[in-house]
Amino acid sequence: MPNSIIMKHLLGIKELSPAKIGEILDTAANFKEVINRPIKKVPSLRDVTIANVFFENSTRTRLSFELAEKRLSADVINFSASGSSVKKGETLLDTVNNILAMKVDMIVMRHSSVGAPHFLAKHISANIINAGDGTHEHPTQALLDAFSVREKLGEIEGKKIVIVGDILHSRVALSNIFAFQKLGAEVMVCGPITLLPKHIRELGVKVELDIHKALQWCDVANVLRIQLERQQIKYFPSLREYTLYYGINKAMLDSLDKEIVVMHPGPINRGIELSSDVADSEHAIILDQVENGVAVRMAVLYLLAGQVS
Repeated sequence: MPNSIIMKHLLGIKELSPAKIGEILDTAANFKEVINRPIKKVPSLRDVTIANVFFENSTRTRLSFELAEKRLSADVINFSASGSSVKKGETLLDTVNNILAMKVDMIVMRHSSVGAPHFLAKHISANIINAGDGTHEHPTQALLDAFSVREKLGEIEGKKIVIVGDILHSRVALSNIFAFQKLGAEVMVCGPITLLPKHIRELGVKVELDIHKALQWCDVANVLRIQLERQQIKYFPSLREYTLYYGINKAMLDSLDKEIVVMHPGPINRGIELSSDVADSEHAIILDQVENGVAVRMAVLYLLAGQVS
């Protein structure tokens, strides 16, 4: 295993240097070649056991991690909070320690509480990968987004990237801001002012409330869904009004004097943040993001496995 990237956990993008991000992306490029071969499996993690511990619902991230683990020949166990002893009152630490007692080497965890992976990292010896903690960070999503932009445009440095939508409740937005800035891109956020964090400018991003101006400015639009499940109050009058002011359709893209790339971390609420003729257009690299997610997660697992004790 390589030791050029010294990191025991992947808890967030904020802790990664540009060099570490670059090494992950370069490793992912090699693994993308592997998963497009007729024989897609390699024995790199044959003696490593990985537990996917998900306390929140997930489709793409969970399946992507599981497939990445199996492509690397790791032994995989899956844990879901529903139907587990968590429902009986067991603590997070007790749950994970019971899993580790079965000789698990790495934990991939998603949790609704901000900082849950960081808490575990202080109390257990296994490697931890943050698969999303509340509204905080989602590091592997940011890495696969960066990989997808680099693959599509050749480089990230100097590119203009706008993140559109529910910035306030999004863990993807924060990780994307950190990743793209570290790699030399300019970052803008765009959405209703009620869905923008109060101190967002302190992160060094531009703020734009007009979607038309944002699209004219950018090279890449990373569009986020409205996370109604995280909203305790109403932040805008209706989904219909949100779509009227911030939904992106084909006519808007055709009116630009340049072509831009459209991304979305999923799941897409078709007809709300993106119309179907945009989501399925040549502008969109949404399915490329899904494919790249497997390669990026293989890279992260492979590099962290070099630190398995």
